[in-house]
Amino acid sequence: MNRWLTLTAGVVTTALLCTGLAFGQQKPAECNTKAPEKVEGRVVSVDQNAGKMTIRDKSGATHEFQASKETLAEMKAGDTIEAKLRKAPNC
Repeated sequence: MNRWLTLTAGVVTTALLCTGLAFGQQKPAECNTKAPEKVEGRVVSVDQNAGKMTIRDKSGATHEFQASKETLAEMKAGDTIEAKLRKAPNC
């Protein structure tokens, strides 16, 4: 009987510890990006090293996009552009 009680206590303790660890994990971050799907405007800046460019749309809001090195090489401040969001970062 004593062996059965010890075994049951061990199983219950293990189950409680595993459940506690599972509840302690963070939930995956949801994709809460506010980036528009399409932006028309002018290129404000191009950062070749970071692989990003900043665009100011017609309303005056600025948006930062990642782009390939080839695309960034063709862009310069003042260019008119129409950018489409393909995939939001970290989603």
